[in-house]
Order: sequence, then structure tokens, then C-alpha cells
Amino acid sequence: MSEQPIHTGYLAWHFAQAMATRLERELRTVELNLAQYNALQHAERQPGISSADAARHAGITAQSMGSAVASLTDRGLLTRSPHPTNRRILCLHSTPEGSRLLEQAREVVRQVNEEALAVLEPPEQTAVHRLLHRLVAHLNPDALPPTAGPTETPDP
Repeated sequence: MSEQPIHTGYLAWHFAQAMATRLERELRTVELNLAQYNALQHAERQPGISSADAARHAGITAQSMGSAVASLTDRGLLTRSPHPTNRRILCLHSTPEGSRLLEQAREVVRQVNEEALAVLEPPEQTAVHRLLHRLVAHLNPDALPPTAGPTETPDP
């Protein structure tokens, strides 16, 4: 019986799962989970974004984003305001406290990324980043910030 090849998607899924687990664990040190981090990140990046759009950009369910937004709103880290033309949509805005916490969380994310990629040499890290950026731009361009080029490092 011949050995089956390990598919790229399988490896990417396992890498993503390992990163998500590490990010969840480390973000707890600043009292956030990954969905909450993503909600803050998208509200800061695109003030007025809807919860549904933030969920789509983050690659999570609307329900998960809704829970994250509710928790952050209760903590005074996000505000929700009515959309100017569609009363059913609420627009997300980071508060000053939310922006401060997001800066702390970004440092946590940077450290997790640095530790995860430490096994690679700097040119390999750059190559992996560029290749992943191209793949995400092809498969889910909404996940990338509007101005993120392949040399920028968008957070998860």
C-alpha cells in the first residue's frame, strides 16, 4: 500500500487550528477571546462596520460575532449606533478603552506570530507570509484589510 500525500489544505487547516488555539490562550491575558479581538480589530480598522460584515471579514459566524460584540459593548469597549439609512443595521465603533485594549492585544498577537514562525529563517517567514497573503486574497479577499499589501502583516 502506497503512502498517501499530505494535502496542502490539511496542513493549512492544522496550522490554522494550532494558531487559533495559541491566540485564544494568549489573548486571555488581556481578557479577550479571538472573536472579541476580531470585533475590536474590524471596528478600529473600519469605523461603522456592521457586525455581519465584521464576521464575514473575520471568517466567523454572525452568531459568534454577535456574542463578541455584545460582550465588548457591555464592557464599554465598543459602541453600536444605528446605520444612517438602514435602521436594522447597527454600526460598530471602538471606544478609547477599546482602542487601548486593542493595542495590548496586537502585541500579544505579534508575539504569538513571532513564536510560531521562529522555526523559519527570516527569508522563509517573508516567503510564507507572501504566499499565504496571495492565497487569502484569491480565496477570501474580504478577510484582508482594504489597504493591506503582501508586505503588511494583518492580524488574525
